[in-house]
Amino acid sequence: MKETRYRHEWKHILTYSDMFALRSRLSAVMQQDPHAIDGKYLIRSLYFDNAEDKALREKINGVNRREKFRIRYYNGDTSLIHLEKKSRRNGLGSKYSAVLTAEEAQKIVDGHISWMPSAADRPLIQELYCKMRYQGLRPKTIVDYTREPFIYGPGNVRVTLDYDIRTGLHATDFLNTECVTIPAGDTPILLEVKWDEFLPSVIRMIVQMPGRRATAFSKYAQCRVYG
Repeated sequence: MKETRYRHEWKHILTYSDMFALRSRLSAVMQQDPHAIDGKYLIRSLYFDNAEDKALREKINGVNRREKFRIRYYNGDTSLIHLEKKSRRNGLGSKYSAVLTAEEAQKIVDGHISWMPSAADRPLIQELYCKMRYQGLRPKTIVDYTREPFIYGPGNVRVTLDYDIRTGLHATDFLNTECVTIPAGDTPILLEVKWDEFLPSVIRMIVQMPGRRATAFSKYAQCRVYG
């Protein structure tokens, strides 16, 4: 299981003019993520929740310690799929991940989970099994969006611009790249800034947008509330 240690995170909602100006400034100082295609990812995620919408309610209510599970792939490429658990504690975020095959992902979506306890080399799969078995976690909805990622070595900084957020409503046909999604209401452009121990001053200055305040916007919550 790959673990990302707890990191700092800012989120800001932008206008289109903000995004155009910020994109130019970021490109002058930061590198584009080498895995992006033409500077972008098309991201598809399938989020999990239980019958009481625990993950959704904890996010909306701002619970200090919370977690959510999702399965994700990029640019329509189902040959590399990740199971991820995002955790938040005292304002800091972390992410754990494990690789899934397309067949394994489909089994999870279909509720065929008896194989999961035997994935001893991937404890995150075993953890999801326990929470599907005993907490009732189930696939809830597909979330699609476009991401423009930028990276900066000092501080392990990652800045992303996310937009065109779309929801599958109650659809969970995750591996079907033709699955129809629709705009999740009047969604914003979202700036996310993540870093480890320190945020270099040059990046701090670049991402400051006059009149823009930090937000707790959640793409999953937006898609669930809208859908």
